[in-house]
Amino acid sequence: MDRKLHEECGVFGIRTTHDEAAGITYNALLALQHRGQEGAGIAVLRDQAILYHKDVGLVSEVFTPQVLNKIPAAHLAIGHVRYSTTGGNRKENTQPVVTEYLKGRIAISHNGNIINAAALREKLRRAGCDFNATTDSEVVSSLIAYEILQGGGFEEAIVKAAKQLRGAYTLLVLGSGDRLCALRDPSGFRPLCLGRSNHGWAVASESCALDSAGFDFLRDVQPGELITIDGRGRMSSRMALGPTKLGMCLFEYVYFARTDSVIDSLSVYEARYRMGEVLAREHPAKADVVCGVPDSGLEAAMGYAAQSGLPCVPGFVKNRYIGRSFIFPSQAQRDMAVRLKLSPLRVNVAGKRVVLVDDSIVRGTTGAKIVSSLKAAGAREVHLRISSPPFYHTCYFGTDIGDEENLIANRLSHDEITTSMGADSLGYISIEGLKSACSGCSLPFCDGCFTGRYPLDAAEQSKTQFEQ
Repeated sequence: MDRKLHEECGVFGIRTTHDEAAGITYNALLALQHRGQEGAGIAVLRDQAILYHKDVGLVSEVFTPQVLNKIPAAHLAIGHVRYSTTGGNRKENTQPVVTEYLKGRIAISHNGNIINAAALREKLRRAGCDFNATTDSEVVSSLIAYEILQGGGFEEAIVKAAKQLRGAYTLLVLGSGDRLCALRDPSGFRPLCLGRSNHGWAVASESCALDSAGFDFLRDVQPGELITIDGRGRMSSRMALGPTKLGMCLFEYVYFARTDSVIDSLSVYEARYRMGEVLAREHPAKADVVCGVPDSGLEAAMGYAAQSGLPCVPGFVKNRYIGRSFIFPSQAQRDMAVRLKLSPLRVNVAGKRVVLVDDSIVRGTTGAKIVSSLKAAGAREVHLRISSPPFYHTCYFGTDIGDEENLIANRLSHDEITTSMGADSLGYISIEGLKSACSGCSLPFCDGCFTGRYPLDAAEQSKTQFEQ
């Protein structure tokens, strides 16, 4: 595994007055690449037919110029980038998921984790549904198709299906009836926003995708809200689900989201900067310079430096041509990838007492190598500061934290973690401090991975057996 956590997916949907929906979706997926690097796909609606292309790999690898040129001109499209939490990465598990049924086709893009997917899959099997993939997203798509066949219309089928889902989801559904629907789960675990331009409408996991696609950010989609955009470009919305206990994933602001995004009324950049300020107040250090671990530790490092009065300097040169280290199959190769990816900037750290700011410690193996590399470059002391609290619990709603026994905070004491990291001191932001840094968010938070308190009962998680 990579040293960082991941959550599975990014989604984008568009209705435009011209016929370049696929190309615009491609640009948006590039902006969402940080949310998933294992697979990508685009589905378009053309003459009441849903056509799609998807495969494993980065967006630019899946959609070469030759592939893009073969995608038909269309006004409606949805796209997806994927990261899987378990098992192998298979083309069948990439999205959008396209499901055929007696009345037509639907395509969905899904971000999240359905904790009762196994039970739903068994129900659909008994009803005669076949499955080709091993994802909960395929279960969702099949469930919507099943509800369409029961009557009641496209939108009502989506709502009926959603009322049976337990867990986290943002859903984009493209129907052969010339409509695009977007739905956010009633707890609001994962982000979704709405954009507008002179040419149409767009929905996306993050506002940075709207920017890249040429849309103005209009607003966040509310938990439980269903957005419908028809073939004539008319947008309507209604609160279709809820009310229930709200819980936006707090770690979106710490690491998942891109720095230039605004999620639920809060700038990700401002949140991370304030995390650094809080860290400096909670865990000051006698030091000479502050460095951030690229990329998501950089803004917190700036905030720490500003609050403490210490200079903030680059501590590493990042090789952006090295793939994320989780793609390497052996531990030796992963270790080598870390060294190739981050090289200490000796001129800024040699002979210095360094405050090193990073976003999280999960298992602790790679963080120790980063600390070691600074000391090998001549740093006199390294004081490690972390802009999230210790991870004690797993996540049932789409973050690949894994088994609790593998989390370093459950295996070692604070002093033992400090020693294992090779740091001279270690300080985590408190949960209260993190929430205060993110106080501009319009929703309450899910902080279950830190506290063990979840918006939904997580006991059902044992029933799901699927990859994301």
